[in-house]
Amino acid sequence: MENKYNFSVGRRKTATAQVRLFEWAWESMINGKKVGEYITRKDLFDNVFSPLRITKLKDKFYFEVKVSGSWESAQSEAIMYAISKAIGEKDETLKKILKSAGLITSDGRQVERKKPWRHKARKSIQWSKR
Repeated sequence: MENKYNFSVGRRKTATAQVRLFEWAWESMINGKKVGEYITRKDLFDNVFSPLRITKLKDKFYFEVKVSGSWESAQSEAIMYAISKAIGEKDETLKKILKSAGLITSDGRQVERKKPWRHKARKSIQWSKR
């Protein structure tokens, strides 16, 4: 069997996910581990599989992911975005479904940097009148 797949990259905060989406049923892997072993929280697990669930392709596709940076929540969103992009490249009608569900929209928010003479990014030093 030929290893044809769709490749896509998804980013969220500092997490980067590289996804290879295959067109037959097998065990999905993240960084060489099964998805259930890598992602332990149920809400994040559902988040990763939401593009496949919405398009009703959960039993027809599997994916292999290399993800790095940030932590579990941002990584799951990066994976979700990359899977959505890979499905959208495969079929234009599915891309419209994913777009209406809000899964192909990237989230570009980043952590604001700490400024000099401040405790955090915006928290200032307490002001004393006297």
